Amino acid sequence: MTRALVWLRRDLRVADNPALYHAANACKQGVLGVYLISPGQWKDHDDAPCKIDFWIRNLSKLKRELEKLNIPLVIATAHRFDQAEPVLSALAIRHGCDALYFNREYEVNERRRDEVVTERLEAKDITVRSFTDRVVLEPGDVLTKANSYYRVFTPFKRRWLAVAEEQGVEALPAPPRQERLGIESSPIPKAVEGFTGLGIDPGLWPAGEVHAEERLDRFMAERIDRYHMDRDRPAIDGTSTLSPYLAAGVISPRQCLEAALELNRGRLDSGKEGPLAWMSELIWREFYQHVLVGFPRVSMHQPFREETDRIIWNDDEERFQAWCRGRTGYPIVDAAIRQLLRTGWMHNRLRMITAMFLTKDLFMDWRRGERFFMQNLIDGDLGSNNGGWQWSASTGTDAAPYFRVLNPTRQSRKWDPDGAFLRRHLPELDELDDEVIHDPPGLPTGVRERLGYPGPIVDHAAARKLAVDRFRDALG
Repeated sequence: MTRALVWLRRDLRVADNPALYHAANACKQGVLGVYLISPGQWKDHDDAPCKIDFWIRNLSKLKRELEKLNIPLVIATAHRFDQAEPVLSALAIRHGCDALYFNREYEVNERRRDEVVTERLEAKDITVRSFTDRVVLEPGDVLTKANSYYRVFTPFKRRWLAVAEEQGVEALPAPPRQERLGIESSPIPKAVEGFTGLGIDPGLWPAGEVHAEERLDRFMAERIDRYHMDRDRPAIDGTSTLSPYLAAGVISPRQCLEAALELNRGRLDSGKEGPLAWMSELIWREFYQHVLVGFPRVSMHQPFREETDRIIWNDDEERFQAWCRGRTGYPIVDAAIRQLLRTGWMHNRLRMITAMFLTKDLFMDWRRGERFFMQNLIDGDLGSNNGGWQWSASTGTDAAPYFRVLNPTRQSRKWDPDGAFLRRHLPELDELDDEVIHDPPGLPTGVRERLGYPGPIVDHAAARKLAVDRFRDALG
């Protein structure tokens, strides 16, 4: 191989980028990066405007880092995935490339796209090589004794830890600087048509792998030791907030795991509670990526537990829109939704609460909530988003039993006892005391109207009983 295209997707960084690193070290005449803007496909996948803006801002940072290594970045358009192959083929011919390198993705459409690209480019005598990047361990490396994909997290985690111990975890350095190729980088667009109107302040999520690494370092230095105690408290800055950077590949799961291991003296399954709890969350992320490959139906709007497709969900547009606007009358649900709409991100505990409220209290199809999240999340990722929604709806892997329904008011009192998070996102309730703020429906109607806050759109106890009965009737 003499020269390679490195097809960048959700791996927008220079450090620990396997495709970039191996291409740079294998190709004597250098490499050039290519990124395909695919607005039609992104729209089909319900990608949020704030997420696309985040990708574009990170592309600008990546371009500068690549130029330090004399690696040009070419931007092209393939409106949908089926246009990727002809665009890549034309770029390879134009720039004298006899190889294509990329890091693997695991959703159904992405895998089909990559299979077509590989087959057609190899037919044109262009070598194609792909690498593990979005996960530490490749799907297929962590299997049951029956050689099948795991359906439950805990045994997956045990096996994952054993395989990771065998294989080791090592992040790669940045590639070496190459000779100039005489190829100009493309300008980075300021925005992508169809993905404007962000609704959030981009300054909440600065771009670039330097910032991502600094965010990781701060978390390791300041918060990870208390992560197991603080991670469920939405008013506390107790989590890493690295999910947007992981979703876009601005930082890698190996870099994250390596940092935690260094703090935990290299131990994966013993040691400090904080690092262990955080590493377990990284393994949950891995689990859902493996599920995408082992059970591709979850990428196609189908439940993991196929029998749950018999459930007939409610169709109440007025209540659904109240949930989408943060106007359900349940403060913890409403504050969580407003956090999402204002920041593009939602605390993980709140994702569970809001998802279970929609699917159990309102008994609405989890696919509607899954889509709404993807349309608003800056860290939208099919594996994690689908896995979380199906867990809450009792239709997925390792799911919450259908009779276990979170009480939103109790969750609010437990995880936000002084109402600090509620006041941050529901300023209309600021004057209420720490007890009443969690359950303002008890206020007289006139007071609620003065505050501008609605009464509850559903009675939780009655809704829970109805949900349990309907699950029991559908599943037998």
